[in-house]
Amino acid sequence: GKASASTVEKFDEQHPRIEKAFRKYFYRAPEPFFLDSSDDSQQEEDDKGKKVPKHEFEIIVCHANVIRYFVCRALQVPPEAWLRLCTFNCSLTYLTIRPTGTVSCRMLGDIGHLPYSLSTFSGHCGYN
Repeated sequence: GKASASTVEKFDEQHPRIEKAFRKYFYRAPEPFFLDSSDDSQQEEDDKGKKVPKHEFEIIVCHANVIRYFVCRALQVPPEAWLRLCTFNCSLTYLTIRPTGTVSCRMLGDIGHLPYSLSTFSGHCGYN
């Protein structure tokens, strides 16, 4: 269903700030054929010694609400849908952004690296 007016109002207060962060970290990589072949900082060698475009990785450590917002924006889902997603504390989310602009969510809120005893969500232990 729709979010309440008070929830939307609270969300809108921080919208410019979170949107700025989204735009800083989520963007299309340059097309390989646009890369300057004389600039070695944009390339690396594959296992056969051939020059290929570098892959970039960003690790973002933040509150789960921010991660959920970023996932919704990256997947072009209405941003308020973040309220319907749940992620555990200390969970991992992995998104892939291709040079074409397509985005895949490879993991959302994964806690496979944590034992059950350390799995928490909203102050509650365990998976529920």
